[in-house]
Amino acid sequence: MKRVRSGAGSALVKTAEGEQGFWPSYADMMSALALILFFLMLLSYIQNLITGNDLQNTQEVLEDTRLQLSATLLEVEDAEALLSEAQGKLLLVSKDLEDAQLTLHNQQEEITQYARRIDQYARDLDAYAEEISGQEETIARQQELIDRQEDYLAAADSELREMRSQMQTIAVFRLSILEQIRESIVDVMGDAAKVSIGENGSIILSEGVLFDLGSSEIKPDSRPVLDQLVQVFSKFLSDEENAKYVDSIVISGHTDSIGTAESNRVLSTDRANSVLNYLLSANRGELNEYAQYFCAAGYGLTRPVESNDTEAGRAANRRIEISIILKDESVLKIVEQYLALEVPEIETQEQ
Repeated sequence: MKRVRSGAGSALVKTAEGEQGFWPSYADMMSALALILFFLMLLSYIQNLITGNDLQNTQEVLEDTRLQLSATLLEVEDAEALLSEAQGKLLLVSKDLEDAQLTLHNQQEEITQYARRIDQYARDLDAYAEEISGQEETIARQQELIDRQEDYLAAADSELREMRSQMQTIAVFRLSILEQIRESIVDVMGDAAKVSIGENGSIILSEGVLFDLGSSEIKPDSRPVLDQLVQVFSKFLSDEENAKYVDSIVISGHTDSIGTAESNRVLSTDRANSVLNYLLSANRGELNEYAQYFCAAGYGLTRPVESNDTEAGRAANRRIEISIILKDESVLKIVEQYLALEVPEIETQEQ
């Protein structure tokens, strides 16, 4: 039976007898289906082949990735260790930084305090500078005063030297004349034991030189002694340079303590007057023109030079003293010249 195909897509097959054939169409369909499946399988195989290659590549890539990941993890671990170490160091650095900041803060506080102190010192220095400036002015004034005082001291020293020289001259002059008188008396008497110069600068004649015990009458053998005194005083007073210093020449009588005070006072006065009268009348009144310098005084027992408890002491107290009294104004004039120097006023400063 011959099959007639009315179309490739027809499901019905007509036979010569005019009937439809079902099975040949099924076989064709199955062939087509098998062919389709074959193509599908081929596609699947190709797909699997492609997918397998991709998977292998992917696995290789994945393995590489795993290796890289492992290396990365090791690096991460190393990094974490380094990070941990760095964090530890950072903590230490942070602690050091905090300490440094605290120290810096403290130092800043100290610097601030120092700055305040420096400011205070600067103010103090300004005050000191101002005070020193004032002190310098004071010192300058004081220096001027010192200069004036030095000039004054120099002048005063010069005046003092001159005054000392004049006083020494007067003292030497007085001692010289007394020594001349003593030597003149000793030359006449030939006995130096009975005439001396006292501590008060007076010529001291023992009683026995001029008087007998209890008498105020001059012994004849003592007149040469008094005559020698007349010549010495006349020569001395005739020199105006000597006479200008003399205020008076005092003849004073002294006794011991035997007898009453009144009788001793009368006796000492009478003896002094006897000596004075003889001096002014001897050698034809040679000393009369200088009578204004002479005077007599009796002190009785009031001025002993030794104790009256012994005979030697009483003998020493019975005496005639001849004193040359210098003019007070002569000495005062020298002192006044010294005091007349203008003393610079001392400037005082309140502290």
